[in-house]
Amino acid sequence: MIGVFDYTVILTYMSLITSVCGIFCACSGHIRWALACLAMSGLMDAFDGKIARTKKDRTDLEKAFGVQLDSLCDIVCFGVLPAVICYFLGMHTLAGMAILALYVLAGLIRLAWFNVTAETGAPRSDGKKYYQGMPITSIAAILPVFYAVGTLAPGVFLVGLPVIMLATAVLFVLRFRFRKPSNKELMLLIGFVALVILYILACHLWGVDTPWHWVLRLVRRK
Repeated sequence: MIGVFDYTVILTYMSLITSVCGIFCACSGHIRWALACLAMSGLMDAFDGKIARTKKDRTDLEKAFGVQLDSLCDIVCFGVLPAVICYFLGMHTLAGMAILALYVLAGLIRLAWFNVTAETGAPRSDGKKYYQGMPITSIAAILPVFYAVGTLAPGVFLVGLPVIMLATAVLFVLRFRFRKPSNKELMLLIGFVALVILYILACHLWGVDTPWHWVLRLVRRK
């Protein structure tokens, strides 16, 4: 069999499978589960590199395979999946589809640049504490959080979603210093996004759109 199948790539494979399931969920109308898949893919991506680096005897071929695999996975997980989710959230107009196409293109350019710099040895970030531009995985936190906020103000969400996606696309390819989170900050961010996903899924399981519907249900029961 071609490829690498040890523990260093298992999270990357799982992340891709999770995102494909997220695409299926979005296409079948289960947007909240699709958002959960997006967040879970982001969680797995946060640790796949750390796990891969624990294997000290990786060959150059295995390292190069890991770089290519990570980028190819990321364009599906954090490029295509968010675009599909946003399409079914209302960005199905001509302008909306144009923004989503630009979003995926910006993500692709960023990942291709990442691969080229890895092969040529050019610096991929401004030092150990900064990225060049915003990493594509940021959408795994941005989109679920904005969706959760949008449950409180649906009108703002529909207007703001295209703006958020366009701004995110620009930040992917804009050359500026984006500070890398520390391990503590990363864990806090993961915990916060996990709470957001639990809130979104709770809305789904209760069959409501906003917390105010929970209040109304409780009042009616009384």
